[in-house]
Amino acid sequence: MELSESVQRGLQSLADPSVFDQTSFPALLDVSFRSLLSSHADSGVLDQSELKQLDQILLKQSHTAATTFILEAVKQNADKSTVSSCLEELTFSAERIEIFCSTYQKHKKELEHLLASIGRQPPHVNDVSWRLQYHMKNGQVDKVNEPFYLISLNAESKGIPEDINFTCTMEQLQDLVGKLKDAAKSVEKASQM
Repeated sequence: MELSESVQRGLQSLADPSVFDQTSFPALLDVSFRSLLSSHADSGVLDQSELKQLDQILLKQSHTAATTFILEAVKQNADKSTVSSCLEELTFSAERIEIFCSTYQKHKKELEHLLASIGRQPPHVNDVSWRLQYHMKNGQVDKVNEPFYLISLNAESKGIPEDINFTCTMEQLQDLVGKLKDAAKSVEKASQM
């Protein structure tokens, strides 16, 4: 896992037992996960009694490094062995690696959902329904006699169902079907590479 120099320094401070003792290390780890999973920003997140005696600048650097590392590990879907080998390289003790990995495993699914909810994703189409309509006449002309299609796409965006409805003529529908076939061929070609 690629980590910036400042993140590595913050994690090395977190690994140092002379800086973070046996009570402040799990406290900072807990605060880091809690701050990521919290739905609202809490300015007093680092105001834990176990963290009061620490240098506040070093505390903030280590908190930032820990949250960055956690998010990067979740983003890359890192397993326990990957996380532990990264922490080992940063001079974490076996006991601290175990504490970190167990906390990481406990919150990994929640963090994956959090990361998945960030950003704009197009809706996922689940179903398509259509209906042929026939335009007999309109307000300007007595006879139109044109067929058109009502298309309804049943889609889902971030778990919320939504319907996308539109109408098109036969030529527009043929053009749409042609473009969808081209897209399907492109995806098939790309998957064979």
